[in-house]
Order: sequence, then structure tokens, then C-alpha cells
Amino acid sequence: MLPILRNRFRYLLLTAIAVGLVSVSCKKKDEQSKADLAQTENVWAQADAIIEEIGTVTFQDSVFNINEYGAVADGTTLNTEAFKAAIDACNQAGGGKVLVPKGTYLTGPIHLKSNVNLHLDADAEVLFTTDKSAYLPAVHTSYEGMEIMNYSPLIYAKGQKNIAVTGNGTFNGQANSENWWPWCGAERYGHKEGEPQQKDEHNLPTLFTMIEDGTPVEERIFGEGHQLRPLFLQTLECENVLIQGVTFTNAPFWVIHPLKSKYITVDGVTVNSHGPNNDGCDPEYSKYVHITNCNFNTGDDCIAIKSGRNGDGRRVNIPSENIVVENCDMKDGHGGVVMGSEISAGVRNVFVRECTMNSPNLDRAIRIKTNTLRGGFVENVYVKDVEVGQVKEAVLKINTYYGIYGTQEGDFIPTIKNINLENVTVENGGKYGLLIQGREEKPVTGISLKNVSIKNAATPLKIENCEPINYVNTTINNEKYGEK
Repeated sequence: MLPILRNRFRYLLLTAIAVGLVSVSCKKKDEQSKADLAQTENVWAQADAIIEEIGTVTFQDSVFNINEYGAVADGTTLNTEAFKAAIDACNQAGGGKVLVPKGTYLTGPIHLKSNVNLHLDADAEVLFTTDKSAYLPAVHTSYEGMEIMNYSPLIYAKGQKNIAVTGNGTFNGQANSENWWPWCGAERYGHKEGEPQQKDEHNLPTLFTMIEDGTPVEERIFGEGHQLRPLFLQTLECENVLIQGVTFTNAPFWVIHPLKSKYITVDGVTVNSHGPNNDGCDPEYSKYVHITNCNFNTGDDCIAIKSGRNGDGRRVNIPSENIVVENCDMKDGHGGVVMGSEISAGVRNVFVRECTMNSPNLDRAIRIKTNTLRGGFVENVYVKDVEVGQVKEAVLKINTYYGIYGTQEGDFIPTIKNINLENVTVENGGKYGLLIQGREEKPVTGISLKNVSIKNAATPLKIENCEPINYVNTTINNEKYGEK
């Protein structure tokens, strides 16, 4: 553990012990209140320490304008080589800014290198070609929490340090009902009966078999002849990454995907993309992640913290941890801040504060989803100062029976504990205030609600296999839970 956090966690532990001794010896409400306050402040000091540990990313002042490397801003000329030449020159010179000036630029995949800041002017738009062959040869990437060799992500970096994508311009993946989306297999996204899609035997079923058989990643070759969509932006095994200010739209699949990466900042980004599996930001096997000042309006989860699927997640065995989400706005989506469903290596130490969530098309505010094939754990989740206008299904949903490919039962019972909501207000709670479905073998534990107000929930509570919830000054549909 890093020194700054080691000291803070040691302090938190000592404080917790002290709080326990005070409660046993004194039993006084005012003493306990002071102890609770100290404990709460120390929890959020951990979030501040994580942000401090992530630090900032800096670059040399050198500027490499893609137009000087042959780029043409007409929206039709393919500029893949111009992007590559500018990035290579910047990297070889020790780093700096690769500038995309005003205009519309068509390109194939963009591969970032160390010490390069890809910067879009406010009036710059990058269009990604619909020619699928441009995303070959296949690269080491992933699909739904499983590592594979597949079409290159639209923006990709592997094993790089000190990289950034910044500016106020737009990345347009040009995915739609005629490009990439039909492969999901849903008619509403353009799929036609009889055409190939991701659930066909040569796609996901083959990948599942490869994972069960222990096939090495380099031999899990997909890409051409297969129908597994590429990610929009993926950093694989990278350190010190900044994604700031830009807008992403029309994504083929997940949008921002730090994979096996650390020290990540996603700041002031807008994701406005309503295609299938268009998650906004999905840290996976990643640690020290700060997502702040962002706007998410998505076709799937706004933020989904992941850690691998089934056997592949257990093989990699890297939990996602030390993640702070703050000052973000979530509109459409399956969930605001979500953990899972690809969660086999576990998630811990997630802090969410000062966010807003509001849309008739937002299904849940906070969501945890897994099953006994995926297993994994979720622990130490803290949510504070969140305003929810409207959700469809639930304010907090914990589901250990999750499945979109039919029943998914196995031998890996998930562990979910220490989930805390504080100072959360909800105007329209949807079908359920709280919807918790734990397992009889291992109930959900350590759920705490403090100063939570949920209005207009059709059913206040639906709870199965969960230890008693700790309510403090909480109301659901104006009914009080816990003491002030």
C-alpha cells in the first residue's frame, strides 16, 4: 500500500478502535455522535487521499499539429497516417501536445504513446471510419470482461505512461443501426433476423469455451469474421492517464475503459451515446481512478466499475479499488454508479459524492450486480450528498441473481458488505426505494442509510437475504426509519 494511504488507513483503524471503546464505556449519545462524526470524516479523508495520490499529468510545451503531417479537415480524407505520424514525432521528441485544430477529420484507430497529449480544439471533430478493416490487425483488448484479440479500440494505448486526451472537441464513433450496433443482436439497434451477431456460436460461445479451456489470450483471436464490437477508448496496462473536456458520441460499445491501469483522471468529459452497451466509463482491474465534473447520458450504465468475468476475472485476479466519483451528472442509463456485472475479481473502496442523477430513463441510482458464476466481492462503498430527481426501478439495487444470458448459477457466492448512503435525497423513487436480493448462503451485510429521504417509491422496500439495515434519520414515503 502506498505510504500516504497506509498512514491514513492506520489512522482510520485506530479511530475505529477508539470509537468502539468509547461506546462501550460511556454509552452517551453526545459522545457517540462525536465518534460517528470523526469516523465519517476519516472515511472521506480516504477519498481526498486517493485524489492526492493520483496527482496530475504534465507534458512538454511542444506542439505537433496534425495538419503539418498531412491531415485534411474535409471529413472524407482518411487521416490515419497523419495521426500516427504526429503521435510518433511527439513521442520521439520526448512528448508534448498533438493538436487537432478546427475541422472535421476522418480516421481509423488512433494509438497513443507515452508522453503524448492528444488535444482537440473546440471546433474539432474526429470521425472514425465505418470501414471495419481499418481496425485490423487485431490487438490485445477485451469484451465484456474477457481478454481477447479483437478489432482495435477507436482510441487505444497499451503499456504507455503519461498520456492524455484533452480539449473541447468531439470524438464521433459513427456507430449506428447500420454500423457496429446490429452485431449486438437486437432489432431496435438494426439487427435483422438471420444476420450474424455476437451470440452466434463462433462469437461469445466460442470465447466462453476458450476461457473454460484456459486458452492463452494471444490465441483468442476474433476480429475479422466475428461480430464482437470494439471499445471506444481503452487504456490497457497504462499509468498516469488524463481524459479531459472532450465529448464522445455514437460509440460501438463501452466508451471509456481503463483496463489494468492506474492513476486515471476523467475530468469534465461528456458522454452522449445511446447505443447498445454504451456504458460511459468502466474502470476494470484498475485502481486510483478519479471521475469528476462529467456528464453522462448513455444507452447503458453511466459508470460501471468492473473486474473481469467468470474464470477470466479469477485468472487475472486484480480488484478494482480506490475510485472516487464526484460532481458528475447522470441522465439516461441503466444505472448511475454501478459495480458489476463483470466483477469476478472484486471491487473495494468506492467513494461517490456531490452528484446529481435525474431522468425518466435512468433505471437505478446505485447498483450492484453479480451472480454465482461471476462471484466476486463488493465492499466499502460510500455515497454522500447525492440528489436524485427520478429513477425507474430503485434508488439502491443489489442483485446477486443478475443474468442477461439466462440463468447463471455456479459455485462462487458473492460477498457484498459495507454499503453506505448518506445525505441522499430522492424525489421520485420508482418501483422500489431499496431492492436487495442477497443469497441465503451469504447475506448482504453492513448496509447503512443516514439522512436519506426517498419520496414516491411504489414499494418502499423489497429485501431478501440481507442483515438488518442501519437506518439513521431516514424516511421513505414520509415513513421514518431509525432515530434522529
